[in-house]
Amino acid sequence: MAEPKVLVTGASGFIAKHTIAELVRQGYAVRATLRNLDRAEEVRRAVGNAGAVASGIEFVQADLLSDAGWDDAVAGCTYVQHVASPFPLQHVKDANEIIRPAREGALRVLKAATRAKVKRVVLTSSVIAVTMPWPEAQPGHVFDEKDWTNPERPGATPYTRSKALSERAAWDYVKETPGAPELVAVNPAFVLGPAPDGDLSTSMEVIRVMGSGAYPLAPKVAFPVSDVRDVAVTHALAMTTPDAAGERFITANGFLRLVEVGRIVAQALPDLSRKVPRGELPDFVVRGLSLFDTRLKAVLPDLAFPRPVSNAKTHRILGQNFRSPQEAVKAAAASLRALQII
Repeated sequence: MAEPKVLVTGASGFIAKHTIAELVRQGYAVRATLRNLDRAEEVRRAVGNAGAVASGIEFVQADLLSDAGWDDAVAGCTYVQHVASPFPLQHVKDANEIIRPAREGALRVLKAATRAKVKRVVLTSSVIAVTMPWPEAQPGHVFDEKDWTNPERPGATPYTRSKALSERAAWDYVKETPGAPELVAVNPAFVLGPAPDGDLSTSMEVIRVMGSGAYPLAPKVAFPVSDVRDVAVTHALAMTTPDAAGERFITANGFLRLVEVGRIVAQALPDLSRKVPRGELPDFVVRGLSLFDTRLKAVLPDLAFPRPVSNAKTHRILGQNFRSPQEAVKAAAASLRALQII
């Protein structure tokens, strides 16, 4: 009997490449979407670098902003892993550049999955859809899957709004649509770990920038950390665990300040010890610099407000254990050195 077929959207992404590798290792037949099929061999090489035999992956063309191709993409699939979603490093002027493909793309995939009678869709969301309520949570609050970001909160970035709005839209669709597939949301945090190629995610780009010496001082912010290998396992477990249906799962472990990330990079690659951040910037300086360096806008809500999260539900229902955040940072740094990026 043939193994079930899984559609993975956005195959060129960091999380998607590792998720495809995990699914292939577990014996699933994988079909993957790309906006441009010219990137198929690049993705195959990356999946191979992530430790899986990539020759059997099927690629199809589909775009989050177009209906074309989605019915063919989901045809014959038992499961869908909807991983594709925009995550820019630079601040965008028009929020709809991010919100529209995230929200419309999630609904487009769910509608196609409903028509194809797909059993379950796993949606890659983010802890950013969990940890930004308004009014603000009390200091010391540990966020879990019951918490929700308010996309209308003052200062919400386009990315924050896109993740909150797209996940909400997905849950609303499944609740209101007869015959809709089961839905599970996976909510990763600051995703690090081994890069399978030089096409870096936004999170991994932070490590590259640190290694370049661009920031001798770091903002006073801290983030929960996800190892991309754990994120891939969460996606696979969320797809088939019976009790996972209708649930959200935070996949993250530990909590690191940006300056601590720099120190771990320096431990892994001592020659970078003079390039990584060696101290922290006062908050007022970060706010001022964000007027000129738009990358800093994303960290403004976290200044002086740590947002720790709990992975207890993921451990309890999916039975998953997690790598340490230090291991994720070291693996990220080592992979970028092997790729001769830092």
